[in-house]
Amino acid sequence: MAMQFYTNIDQIMRDRSELARKGISRGRSAVALTYTGGVLFVAENLSSSLHKISEIYDRIGFAAVGRYNEFENLRRAGVRMADLNGLSYDRRDVTGLALANAYAQTLGAIFSDQQKPFEVEICVAEVGPTPAEDQIYRLAYDGSVNDEPGFMAMGGQAEAIATVLKGAHKSDMSLADAVKLALKALSSVGGEGGAARTIAPNQLEVAILDRARRGRTFRRLTGKVLTDLLNGNGAAPAKESGKGDDKATEGAEGAKPPASGPDKPTSSAGSADLE
Repeated sequence: MAMQFYTNIDQIMRDRSELARKGISRGRSAVALTYTGGVLFVAENLSSSLHKISEIYDRIGFAAVGRYNEFENLRRAGVRMADLNGLSYDRRDVTGLALANAYAQTLGAIFSDQQKPFEVEICVAEVGPTPAEDQIYRLAYDGSVNDEPGFMAMGGQAEAIATVLKGAHKSDMSLADAVKLALKALSSVGGEGGAARTIAPNQLEVAILDRARRGRTFRRLTGKVLTDLLNGNGAAPAKESGKGDDKATEGAEGAKPPASGPDKPTSSAGSADLE
């Protein structure tokens, strides 16, 4: 009869944690922070088609770092869960806290039961009716969940980036100021000898949860809109609510007031996944 090798459970957990942390630290960073009009997501991303930032539901956004195939599976599961609960009960019953708890259970079970943990760190954010009601949740590879105080950084040198955010973040800052702060924080690390570096706008993935909009609040900011924000020339324009709201908002000349949309949109973040 073959003899089973014994490994201390503490050692197994330490090895899994080290594997996950190393995988996450090798990825490019992402930040989420609140501003006067909602919640801003900014990630360093060289790909235009593989997104780190996505919509989950009407007022809920998702950002992640680490292995793309692993956090993409989590994103799709979250979209399906949100759509199912919104259809079965009411769209207002879908909350960021409920999704964060579901992700925490999934990640915790994978970390404890599977041979290899997910090498991911994710953020679930929900924009509220007022700035005081905005929520940002950080979920680690082992299923631990934290309610963050208005800002967070993950991936890469997250601690150094979070220090820059902590020193300058204000909940009443404008969108332009928030985008510039996020870029400053991401640029503060990664240079030669630990120095700051320059990140071009086309290397950023930027999106917002816009509190002023009804229905689906998620918007991507790219092109001239993003460049104008970084240069301090305007704010992100709004777009009519409806199908295709998750496409990039670009090409507008300046700031426009947000347009009202339907209370119950006919499409959702899961439309493309479920077709």
